[in-house]
Amino acid sequence: MRTYVVAGGTTGMGLGLALHYLRQGDQVTVVGSNPAKGRRFIEDAERLGAGKRAAFIQADLTSVAENRRVIEEVRARHDTLDGLVLTAMRHFPARVETPDGFEATFALYYVSRFLLSHGLTGLLAKTDRPIIVSICGVGMTKGRIHWDDLGLKRGYGGIKATLQGGRATDLLGVAYAARHADGPVRFLLHHPGFTDSGTGSLSQPARSIVKVLAKLFAQPVAKSIEPIIELMDDPPEGALLAYDRREPVGLSLPTLDPGDARRLYDLTGHLL
Repeated sequence: MRTYVVAGGTTGMGLGLALHYLRQGDQVTVVGSNPAKGRRFIEDAERLGAGKRAAFIQADLTSVAENRRVIEEVRARHDTLDGLVLTAMRHFPARVETPDGFEATFALYYVSRFLLSHGLTGLLAKTDRPIIVSICGVGMTKGRIHWDDLGLKRGYGGIKATLQGGRATDLLGVAYAARHADGPVRFLLHHPGFTDSGTGSLSQPARSIVKVLAKLFAQPVAKSIEPIIELMDDPPEGALLAYDRREPVGLSLPTLDPGDARRLYDLTGHLL
């Protein structure tokens, strides 16, 4: 029996992966902000006969303190981890600043994944083939890190914030792999493509537009998670893996620049 933690595991691909591994007989702890969705996950697990192997941790992952609490709760629940899946993401149409002083998209898309991946490395390193999966937009080259304005106080836009968060998450994988190159943990950046994983964080009219586009063009969650499961169950060699669905992404892309990865790590490393 393997053990997994899925951050953002009450909806979309996170939920799909969590339920898949429960069906496989594994232990799964999901993290999410909505208690009603957490209860539904536990109810789903009970219907699968897996209630004793499922757990829910309620947390606001835009908060540094909440991420640290999640790390401590996971350490209290589990002696080892086989996998950490990072899927939590929301769209913020207007700029929101967290109590820690981060722009909310950056806090959720980068800071939370940064804290959880490094914070749970000790448990992951105790298993044979541990993996961290960050579901993101790797391979995309749109957007950039606004080094002089990470908080996007000047000219905020929801798409601009999402693209910056995506590029920061790419660099997280690069920096993590460099710092843990001698360890057993593989870091997988995975771009699943357009997936019909819900529109709960979108406001109108974007919600209606995305719903229509999803019906026409998006893959269902069950289809999108298939390549992720394959890579989790039989990961290739290498500290850093990057895939767009089943196709490897070249690690020489400018969005995966090691110098930029070190720079971003240095800006946020104090949080560890």
